[in-house]
Amino acid sequence: MSAERKKILEILAEGKITAEDAERLLDKIERTAATEASAKESAGEARGGPKKPRHLRILVERPGEDNVNIRLPLAFTRTGARLLAVLPQRVTDRLAEQGVDLGALTALKGEDLDKALEELNIDIEKGDGKKVRIFCE
Repeated sequence: MSAERKKILEILAEGKITAEDAERLLDKIERTAATEASAKESAGEARGGPKKPRHLRILVERPGEDNVNIRLPLAFTRTGARLLAVLPQRVTDRLAEQGVDLGALTALKGEDLDKALEELNIDIEKGDGKKVRIFCE
């Protein structure tokens, strides 16, 4: 956890700010981090092409509940292990309900897999505020 996030949560716990204020601040930190990551990625592309993705990220936001932030090393795919074997079955089942089949990635090898992972970007938003985002970084 970043120092900024920790400080915001401490201030919230002390009752100095409301939960809504804390949420706005945390969102701003996340947007800033995403902007910085984009700038670094662009700089990497300028130095000789995009970097290969190293992690699969799965982010789940559920209002009123704990959020999920899973970061899986893509080394699983390069060692012959199944990338998705570490995900709980309920996660893959729920994604399948939304029309997302991550199992298709397990059949890919080498450059085909690298290309698919570079292009992987899944965003699912429900009207009740629930969000799922799957991408590689």
